[in-house]
Amino acid sequence: MNIISDVIRTFIETIGDVIPITVIIFGFQLGILRRPVPHVAKVATGFLFVLLGLAFFLTGLERALFPIGELMANQLTAPEFVNPDNEPFHWTQYNWVFLFAFMIGASTTIAEPSLIAVAIKAHQVSGGSIGVWGLRMAVAIGVAFGISLGTWRIVTGYPIHWFIIVGYIIVMIQTLFAPKMIIPLAYDSGGVTTSTVTVPLVAALGLGLAGTIPGRNPMIDGFGLIAFASLFPIISVMGYAQLADFIGKRQNSVK
Repeated sequence: MNIISDVIRTFIETIGDVIPITVIIFGFQLGILRRPVPHVAKVATGFLFVLLGLAFFLTGLERALFPIGELMANQLTAPEFVNPDNEPFHWTQYNWVFLFAFMIGASTTIAEPSLIAVAIKAHQVSGGSIGVWGLRMAVAIGVAFGISLGTWRIVTGYPIHWFIIVGYIIVMIQTLFAPKMIIPLAYDSGGVTTSTVTVPLVAALGLGLAGTIPGRNPMIDGFGLIAFASLFPIISVMGYAQLADFIGKRQNSVK
């Protein structure tokens, strides 16, 4: 019964979240464009499926994925696990944390609904030149590397702004040489990764890690981990496009 009540509660909350979007879409369609809504029954059915899907999806996250992620983050960052022998502090004691950060970053990004939608649309718009799985894997690798680097930064205590500055310098340099078609998509990839699945788990890991290491600030170090999840997918997607462009040009030159 608790699951049913949670689904109903989430469904009602989802309706409140979707209503503004619905009002804007239909308001512009009927009030500004002054055109009837085509296939009203199909559109209404689609909205119903969206509401039901979001309700079940969010309920599942709250009851299963979030608790497991938070539990593992707390256990991996607990002093009795990373340093059971009370040895002098060294960042290598957190190797399992770095591995977990990489794996959880990659897996949650691949499962991110917003990224799946963007990848499918990019594949359609590009006429198939941008692969759905290629884009998803490029973004996932970027997020995984970024979160791993972010956890290493929390452990070592280096200032976060230097990592962000250097990262965006790399992005600006890549922008000059990357294929023009991929640049807007790469920049958007940094936003779609910080959504429903990724953010709660990444935030839990960052807050847990920052809270167990003396001298770390959970507000700066913990939430700063999300910045790495937004930055490095931009680098990885443009790098993926540059590599594909280089391979294509090399194959053409051989022919």
